[in-house]
Amino acid sequence: MTYIAGDPQIMAARIAGSVAGVAISLIYMLPKGRQEAATRLATGLVAGLVFGPATGLYGAEKLGLVATLSAPEIVLSGSAAISLTAWWVLGALRRVAERWGR
Repeated sequence: MTYIAGDPQIMAARIAGSVAGVAISLIYMLPKGRQEAATRLATGLVAGLVFGPATGLYGAEKLGLVATLSAPEIVLSGSAAISLTAWWVLGALRRVAERWGR
């Protein structure tokens, strides 16, 4: 596996994808307050930065797009996807925990 963390273009794609995912999440479902908005922002950014490259590569392989897309495009799409998805998964887990906690 190639070490890509030092490449500024890849890091810029990770950050841009994470921010895009958070922005879509905030626009699609408005937060109830500042605390929820801050939590969503932090969750999306961290998830996008940490899991974005792996998610993008997994998606590109499943769709057969590895040869078509460049590394920054794969990282950008993966970071945006996982950043958007992270908040939805946490919301679903919270609802399940609330039901089981009763």
